[in-house]
Amino acid sequence: MKPDNIKPINLGNSGLLVSPIALGCMRLSALDEKDFSELIKKAIDLGINLFDHADIYGRGVSEEKFGNFLKKNKGIRNKIIIQTKCGIGKGYYDLSAEHIINSLEKSLVRLKTDYVDILLLHRPDALFQPEAIRAAFNKLYRDGKVRYFGVSNMNVPQIELLKKHLEQRLIVNQLQFSIVHAPIIDEIFNFNMANDLAVNRSGGMLDYARLNNITIQAWSVLQASWKEGTFIENPKYQKLNDELTLLSRKYMVSKAAIAVNWILRHPAKIEPIVGTTSPIHLAEIIAAVNIELERQEWYNLYLSVGKTLP
Repeated sequence: MKPDNIKPINLGNSGLLVSPIALGCMRLSALDEKDFSELIKKAIDLGINLFDHADIYGRGVSEEKFGNFLKKNKGIRNKIIIQTKCGIGKGYYDLSAEHIINSLEKSLVRLKTDYVDILLLHRPDALFQPEAIRAAFNKLYRDGKVRYFGVSNMNVPQIELLKKHLEQRLIVNQLQFSIVHAPIIDEIFNFNMANDLAVNRSGGMLDYARLNNITIQAWSVLQASWKEGTFIENPKYQKLNDELTLLSRKYMVSKAAIAVNWILRHPAKIEPIVGTTSPIHLAEIIAAVNIELERQEWYNLYLSVGKTLP
């Protein structure tokens, strides 16, 4: 059953309508066929239509299992949005034209589809040449293999450099973002302050994205760090969990849904990518679209991890 208020967002103002929450497929390679199918069907039933892949997820196994699912469930491909990423090699980054094209071709084979809706450059390559990326994008777009393009983990100058050369718009930038990891918010509050949070690492990405019709997709939305795992029920983040508990009781949703709504509450229309492998947990998270935190509640959560306002 779909949540009451699940309204699609216009991804990068491109006309491509996607669910306000996407399913990340990084961990799906560990699922067997039955559990994999159950999760994807549950996501679709809940109103999720964007599925986020990358060529390196499970060393290609996540895409391969998704392709097997599509082959066995005819008619679903035209109802969903498939996004994948490329650019991470074995111990290095590679945004050469050859690597982009070859990676996408291999993803198409694994996904058992003729095209992906969105292709993202996974990480900035210090050696990237914008002209080479333009050539790759033009070929993939002209051949009908990619419909839209974007980036991941890039800052403003890097995107501006690409925009100077590309013929296609960049409609997405995928960034790590959560209550615990919010540097794109920190730099806004601390502008002109003499403290560490005032360091403008992104080039003003949040406002830049809004000005340039780029949708920010948030990854690791419930994770404190790779080492610490989730911040939900993590004793290191007791004050945050106290706030989450209070709000989960008020809104009658899970603490995870509150944390995801904290992202949805921002007017930039950030799209959280959730990586759960549990249909039950996914249903709990999607309930985030049914609530809207009050302004004070949003700030209370932001400050609960030990930050202060100037």
